[in-house]
Amino acid sequence: MDLTADRGELVALVGASGAGKSLLAHAVLGMLPPNARESGEVRFDGVALGPAARRARAGRGTALLPQAVTFLDPVAPVGRQVRRSAELARRPDPRAAARAALADRGLGPEVGRRHPHELSGGMVRRVLAAMAMMGDPELVLADEPTPGLPPDAVRAVLDGLRRTADEGRAVVLITHDLPAALGVADRVVICHDGRTVDEARPADFRGDGAALSHPYTRALWRALPANGFHLPEDP
Repeated sequence: MDLTADRGELVALVGASGAGKSLLAHAVLGMLPPNARESGEVRFDGVALGPAARRARAGRGTALLPQAVTFLDPVAPVGRQVRRSAELARRPDPRAAARAALADRGLGPEVGRRHPHELSGGMVRRVLAAMAMMGDPELVLADEPTPGLPPDAVRAVLDGLRRTADEGRAVVLITHDLPAALGVADRVVICHDGRTVDEARPADFRGDGAALSHPYTRALWRALPANGFHLPEDP
């Protein structure tokens, strides 16, 4: 796997389920299981960091926006959970920081008093984003942040990630939803069977995919419903 994300850039890592996208995110965070065998390097600002140093960055220098809404405590009000993130980030006034983080995402004080099961999927994603950004990270890893959301909620999540990149952070959007990624990404990296196989600009995804350099990327593009569900063996 070979992936670079610069400050101010949103890079989409696209591939089918099981391609290794989330595994890469966990490697960047130093969160691979003890029995995992790791090779290669993870560099921040040109400096190679081992697993322990990467774990030390997690939540501050590097933030994860997880795909599972079960990351939230089901028995605690979400405002308390956001406030706890502010405390861990050593914010001077955690309560005020939590309120501001929720308000920035269109969530009022009444939302902070609710439990996760009382919120819609889109609201939960915004709460998770508020928690992830509390440490003012330089790198944001958004791991499949939109599955199961209605179109308006998907748009809100993606627009939020685009704004995060425009504020000067590096954002990696991990997704299998190629059309959604094309609307916000600066670059698209395609992975397949645990390897990155191609990199393209969103503008390259057009027509019959002739501008795409790798056969797998062209096949992925042509197989979309909007492109006629063409399989590789189709004429």
